[in-house]
Amino acid sequence: MIIIAYQKAIELLETVSTNQGFLASATHETNYKRIWARDGIICGLAALASGNVNLIKTFENTLLTLEKHQHPSGTIPSNVYFSEDKTEVSYGGLAGRVDAQTWYVIGCCQYAFYTDDSNWLKNRMASIERVLQLLEAWEFNNNQLVYTPLSGNWADEYVLEGYVLYDQVLRLWALKSYQYFKNDALLALKIKQVEQQISSNFFPEATQNIVHPKAYSKVDFTNYLPCSFSPSGYKKYFDALAHSLLCLIDLGDEKVYKNALVFGQNLAKNLPLQLVPAFAPTIFETDTDWHLLKDNCKYDFRNYPNEFHNGGSWQMVNGFWGLALLNKGFTTEANKLLEALAQANAYENYGFYENFNSQTAQPNGVKYCSWSAAAQVLVHQQIHQPFKFLV
Repeated sequence: MIIIAYQKAIELLETVSTNQGFLASATHETNYKRIWARDGIICGLAALASGNVNLIKTFENTLLTLEKHQHPSGTIPSNVYFSEDKTEVSYGGLAGRVDAQTWYVIGCCQYAFYTDDSNWLKNRMASIERVLQLLEAWEFNNNQLVYTPLSGNWADEYVLEGYVLYDQVLRLWALKSYQYFKNDALLALKIKQVEQQISSNFFPEATQNIVHPKAYSKVDFTNYLPCSFSPSGYKKYFDALAHSLLCLIDLGDEKVYKNALVFGQNLAKNLPLQLVPAFAPTIFETDTDWHLLKDNCKYDFRNYPNEFHNGGSWQMVNGFWGLALLNKGFTTEANKLLEALAQANAYENYGFYENFNSQTAQPNGVKYCSWSAAAQVLVHQQIHQPFKFLV
């Protein structure tokens, strides 16, 4: 099944490939027949891992589409829609998308690194510089941490807001990737400052540079790191994607990584799909944060308990979780995860659903999601044909 799942994943990525880049899904739903920044770049990383020349070309086209439609302010589109008679550009729905910016920078650098084409990257530098300047402005207080509004990243109907761990880690990865090509003293200083602020505000036992000392003093750092904090305090939900990215860029100490990976694996092994939920614990109607969920949707409510961002299991998230397991030596667990991904993606004749209810194992969202396929490719290749990303 694992080999078939990989082949089907490649086929789906080929199906969603267009001259403008990767579509989010092969379904006919308009909102998914778009070139999305984060979806497209995650698919692009899978393309690099696969070594498939045609998919790598689609990755380049994705990046060029995003660059072409960059806003004068520097904002990278959340998504771009193409039809025969018009082009529509979105920079976000209920709020702008902070992670579209960072994924774009990461994507450009990964593509140039893989193709060994620094000249290609040089042609993107003006665009990248505008993104980095925008992110600096989005600190708002010049304190090295980007401030994300509610609905401001991939978990766009969840409760994350303020200084979000996931967005800080992505930004750091983007800065470090860009520094590989630029080799600039000021950028090196910025990287060091951002690293220090992440460590001081999301890791235990910090003694200086704490933005919100009162709230920090109340955080329980047992098992995993908090997902975000704001002027109202910290949120202590387990964020599987944020911890996966931390493991990939090796920020922090091994004890933190091990605790988080063990915690996530314990969650997964008690669930029918054997996949780690995107966030935990699940928020129920009786919980304080339910009020942040119930109206945080532009159309239909989807964050029922154990679904979507509210404790649902996403293959995309588990793709990065698998890379984190491998990076930290959890090889047996990563191989089991690859099998679990194949089982989930194979549901309804390889439907590659968007995500699943973590308790009932029933699918949610649309079928034929490209980044669900990307997850299969990423973990499969790292196990069978190890590749190296720029970190």
